[in-house]
Amino acid sequence: MGIIRQDEEVQEYRNLIEVPAKFEDGFTWTALVGAMCIALLMVPGAAYMRLLAGYGMGPAAQWVTIILFIEVARRAHKDLKRPEIFVLWYMAAAIMVQPFSGLLWKQFFVQSQAATGMGIVDQIPYWWAPNDPDVMAQRDFFNPAWYPAIALVIFQTTLGRINTAILSYGLFRLASDVEKLPFPRAAIGVEGINALYEQQTEKKTLTLGGGDEEGNWRWRVFSIGGILGMSFGAIYLGLPIITNAIFDQPIIILPIPFVEWTDKTSGFLPAVATGFSLDMGNLVIGMVLPFFAMLGSFLAMVLMAVANPILNYTGYLPSWDATDKTISTFFHNYVDFYFSFGLGIALAIAVAGIWKIIRGFQAYTKHRDKKKTDNMLNGGGGESPYAIPPGRGDFKARYVIMTYVATCSAYILVSGWLIDWNPNIMWVLLFFSFLYIPIISYITARLEGMTGEMVMIPFVREAAFIISGYRGGVDIWFLPVPRADFARRTLFYRQSELTGTKFWSIWKSELILVPFVIVAVTLFAQFLWSLAPIPGPQYP
Repeated sequence: MGIIRQDEEVQEYRNLIEVPAKFEDGFTWTALVGAMCIALLMVPGAAYMRLLAGYGMGPAAQWVTIILFIEVARRAHKDLKRPEIFVLWYMAAAIMVQPFSGLLWKQFFVQSQAATGMGIVDQIPYWWAPNDPDVMAQRDFFNPAWYPAIALVIFQTTLGRINTAILSYGLFRLASDVEKLPFPRAAIGVEGINALYEQQTEKKTLTLGGGDEEGNWRWRVFSIGGILGMSFGAIYLGLPIITNAIFDQPIIILPIPFVEWTDKTSGFLPAVATGFSLDMGNLVIGMVLPFFAMLGSFLAMVLMAVANPILNYTGYLPSWDATDKTISTFFHNYVDFYFSFGLGIALAIAVAGIWKIIRGFQAYTKHRDKKKTDNMLNGGGGESPYAIPPGRGDFKARYVIMTYVATCSAYILVSGWLIDWNPNIMWVLLFFSFLYIPIISYITARLEGMTGEMVMIPFVREAAFIISGYRGGVDIWFLPVPRADFARRTLFYRQSELTGTKFWSIWKSELILVPFVIVAVTLFAQFLWSLAPIPGPQYP
């Protein structure tokens, strides 16, 4: 009997794939070359697609790269190990983040009608972006006026990646090793990697005249899913992009990003957002996630459809208007009510998780003392339920804390210097770094581990800055405040564990990727901006 009683469905999802008994290093020259190919070939294409249609390449770049390298390796009479395939997949995902897309956003914001209309263009700090019209007209990131902004992005990118890699590992240790959460989305990527790994082995076996001609089922499912995704993508995105280049108006069969029904249903469903997404990816994800997680989401949607008209009638949603569409409805409802409501739910999840960990450690202490007593009486023993698999590449928890304190201290010092050490803002930075971010990161890690979903509490940073009483201008809104998105990477650590990949492979990948991504994406941002204004006719 386990120390902490687990739900049967949780146990089922956690046991879908067994953790290998042996862990190997997946960081090899093959993975590094694959990452470089993605950076040089796919990143500019993804950036162009995002500027043109608002969509990136997503996971397609990861899987295409893996398939390409497996085929190249096969022709060189070499098989890629499962950890090598995972690290290549991980590096592809990390490169496609495109941190320097922020530079393109900055030049847009400084010249936008919104910033001009609010009269803040002249107040935007030089270290965030230059506001000189002559500098912006040159469309050149290598102008010395852009150097402070580039240095700030390098600082945020470097510290952000360090924080993400190390703190995500600490959250994974809590959510997976201690709480034994299932991480239902982990099996999606891992089964795809297993399919490609087994397919290359199967081809070699069939070539030598052995093996099962039926092939492995994972590869068949992977292939069917790939064809379905390509077919859907051709209709959903491909047709609008191609026809937009040929005709005056694109041909759109499935509305992007969703069908707008809110303004049509406001008469009998006031304050209820009824936009409906036709993205087939949502359907597939819903088929994979735990049943009760999806049931809970459905019931929450029904409850919101019932509660919002009541809240609107009683005056708790005063900002909503009958002409509001889906996005406006979501925004107004969150500002009026669901911001505080979501904060309460998030805190409840955090308290439940912390209480579960405390109870778990108490039970573990009793378990350990009982085993010691049994060992003294009759030679009994047993392994700790929180034992770390040997050879996984772990390190002690105190190094996680030390790294987080060091990086957050760097954020605070740089922000304090930029804001002239305003005491009110310094207290806000301390609150964010050492209280809010650890709590919300743990909440999000638990949700990722339980249901594969994320929680975001909107406007916390804005509310804290307003409450601080700062009156020194708009500089405060551009400070490099650390972001609370570390929990997103806990999923990769679970996938790394399931593929038998040492964690040090991930950390070595980060050390190589950060400088490479900074240089590569800067050059591509410079190239795209130098071709034409953004936004503009070429980049709508």
